[in-house]
Amino acid sequence: MTSSTRTVPGSLDLRDRSRAFADLDRETFDVVVIGGGITGAGIARDAALRGLRVALVEARDIASGTSSRSSKMIHGGLRYLAQGDVGLVREAASERQVLRRIAPHLTRLSPFVMPGSRSMIAKVRAGLVAFERLGKVPRDERHRTLDATELLELEPTLAADRFSSGVVYPEFLTNDARLTVANIRSAVASGATVLTHAAATRITVGGNGRADGVEVAGTLPGEQLTARARTRLVVNAAGPWVDAVRALEAPDEPARLALTKGIHVVVPHRRLPVRDTVITLGPDKRPVFAVAAGPVTYLGTTDTFYTEPDEWPRIDASDVQYLFDAMARTFNGPPISPDDVVSLWSGVRPLIAPSEGSDAAPSELSRRDETWVGPAGVVSVAGGKLTAYRTMAERIVDDLVSDLGTGSLRCRTADVPLIGGDTDVGGLTEDLGGSLGEDAARLVQLWGSDASSIADDGGDVAAEVRFAVCHEGALRLEDVWIRRTARSWFTLEPVGTDLDVAAATMAGLLGWTPERQAAEVAACHTIHHDARRCLDELPEGAPAPVA
Repeated sequence: MTSSTRTVPGSLDLRDRSRAFADLDRETFDVVVIGGGITGAGIARDAALRGLRVALVEARDIASGTSSRSSKMIHGGLRYLAQGDVGLVREAASERQVLRRIAPHLTRLSPFVMPGSRSMIAKVRAGLVAFERLGKVPRDERHRTLDATELLELEPTLAADRFSSGVVYPEFLTNDARLTVANIRSAVASGATVLTHAAATRITVGGNGRADGVEVAGTLPGEQLTARARTRLVVNAAGPWVDAVRALEAPDEPARLALTKGIHVVVPHRRLPVRDTVITLGPDKRPVFAVAAGPVTYLGTTDTFYTEPDEWPRIDASDVQYLFDAMARTFNGPPISPDDVVSLWSGVRPLIAPSEGSDAAPSELSRRDETWVGPAGVVSVAGGKLTAYRTMAERIVDDLVSDLGTGSLRCRTADVPLIGGDTDVGGLTEDLGGSLGEDAARLVQLWGSDASSIADDGGDVAAEVRFAVCHEGALRLEDVWIRRTARSWFTLEPVGTDLDVAAATMAGLLGWTPERQAAEVAACHTIHHDARRCLDELPEGAPAPVA
């Protein structure tokens, strides 16, 4: 039985576009959510679980903006303690345990190792103690200090002569795009209507001055489909595009966002063979990291102001050099060079703009979420952290239920597993290992219990693509390549033969012409090569400046 004929909970098949637009057009909803990132996905899931009639529309693909470009970490944000944001840290610390319960496949426990001087580590320990108390961290998952010998035993690639001490503490790694897809499919399983590649073009307003509908237009190549989703309330969760959607309601309202850019650089793991995650300091004393991720190690991240919410934010040579310099100060061996880079990604954070006249640095801007209600009643939300997306959604849906006077007051998102999360990760990995070998762990970490369906269908690239198209709403090659299968940034050949296999499989499922298939492959190559363009401006093997 193939993915296209199997019954799958929360299945999202958007291939029949005319029908999908017609379904959106004929219904009336309690809430229409604009934006298919983690914020919109979390709100849609919570609202649907509470019995509200929910629609979600997204201009591109699920998680196609910020929610697939993060550092892939579910963490407590220790540095926010230094900023005095105790509430944010407490929330993030406790949410790690919730996510671990509802999505065990997407919360991989990993040691984070931080080397430093004795005085620096003493300060870090003070923060960790406070963090562990706030988050009620289990005793067996608390930090421990390391001397120089213990530090090198954990991470032998560290520069032995530069660090006299260290600390190790558990954090969690995730796949942000997969977490978003799991929330979207969970919303669908609870009755939500989801339509991607459908941009909101107009917010309609009724005679009472309140928003009563969202007009959308298809954005796939050559598409001329439109629909109007009638609704009682509109939620704008468009991430970096929140201000653009706010302008559909009130063109003269001032902008509320400050965008900051973060980039990540991917190198072969053999080139930087960290065992888990190493946290170090950049030239400006910001935390940066190197994370082991199968065949690769990824380095991140930067934090600089960025002007526009570009779909693919520009990566500058200075961004890359910043990370190279941090790694050169931290690890033994020759410095990382442009020739070592497999791939890169960039994204922008939709943060709340500081008060006028503020000279706050990008890393000093608050990561707290904030909501505003526009003149036609549209609720806009921005800010927040990936780790705390669920509680952010809970607060917003609490208000929606109160305003609408319908739906359950009880939030269930902390108790009901996400799609794929109803499994014993270790047990399933072992069960599938007999037929899939080492690939079993990757499948289970990305799909959880749905990995069994993909394995039954062959467990190869084509099987992953069939599942993504038939059950996860993938409609373009980029959707699969970057966000469903994690092959774009976590393989050593991101534009190799697997990409061509994926394109051929999608062509058969979606009825693409040979020309359309070639265009989809070319678009992925363009994304990859545009990201690498900055490397031409860097000297090969450049040494890091002296600290």
